Amino acid sequence: MTTRDDAASPVDVRRATMRDVAARAEVSLKTVSRVVNGEAGVSPVLAERVRRAIDELGFRPNAGARHLRRADQRTASIALLLDDVTNPFCATVQRAVEDVATPRGVLVFSASVDDDPVREQAFAREFVGRRVDGILLFPSGDDQSYLEAEVRAGTAIVCVDREPRNLTVDAVVTTNALGAAVAVRHLAAAGHRRIAFLGDTPHIATAVQRLDGYRTALEELGLPVDPSLVLLDVGQVAAADGAVTSLLARPDPPTALFTARNQTTIGAVRALSRLGRQREIALVGFDDFLLADLLVPGITVVRQDATAIGHLAAELLFARIGGDTSPPSVRLVPTDLVRRGSGEIAPPRGSRT
Repeated sequence: MTTRDDAASPVDVRRATMRDVAARAEVSLKTVSRVVNGEAGVSPVLAERVRRAIDELGFRPNAGARHLRRADQRTASIALLLDDVTNPFCATVQRAVEDVATPRGVLVFSASVDDDPVREQAFAREFVGRRVDGILLFPSGDDQSYLEAEVRAGTAIVCVDREPRNLTVDAVVTTNALGAAVAVRHLAAAGHRRIAFLGDTPHIATAVQRLDGYRTALEELGLPVDPSLVLLDVGQVAAADGAVTSLLARPDPPTALFTARNQTTIGAVRALSRLGRQREIALVGFDDFLLADLLVPGITVVRQDATAIGHLAAELLFARIGGDTSPPSVRLVPTDLVRRGSGEIAPPRGSRT
């Protein structure tokens, strides 16, 4: 007769171990270890017995324990600290990094730092503590010197999208100032003289570089830089929407907008559409975004090559992990102007003064 206590007793469930596999296959523990780690020295017959036992028992190797037995102490993993994994640019970089890492048998751990220096440091230290072989970092703060000791200890680090500060490591960045200048010249060539700049937080290096490109182009064109047309801290969609709405409500509104971030561009598009002025106000955005070509008019952008940036950064990181000791460098990836209609809108007559 089954008692109440017998019916409620828990089932003893545990993960299979290498010893369990050795017992099932009737081989030594060392033989199982060699098969699991892909080492030579095991006959095909024994290797097949071990693999069959692994399948029957559902055995899964402990990756953490396995790396401790490796002579080089590598974990076959890297960390990718992005600005925001939901941002299309970051997502494309992540995919490119994975495309380089996966054929090497390397796992990519990613996290969003949200342009928060405290969050950046916390994630970086956490991944270092987990013994990743290298880190790809989108710097958010103005000081990465906290990683100096890790670089000296042998951790490979490559910065992406922004150059590091107070840390000498490789970096892969876009030609931000040049791309911004191209956007402004393009708008000016259509006859625009009042070109507004909408950018991200000024502590972010890319925001500063794009603003520098905007100012430089205006100066070279002999056009005044109107401080009232320069709006910062509008890197998010809602903020940009509000900023454009306010700009166009002025007695002397701009006839063209240069939005220096893809989320800013989306906010500007929303404002223009809501106001019914998407065919009146010219717009060039920095960085492409999904469906930009399907809007009416299509959105003209200065496109970053996020795939090339991710590939190059990952290749540099793996070169460092592999022992490359050449001096660190900054690699520049050029932009290109994609004309789709919004950046080609002419100003109203009488405004070319």
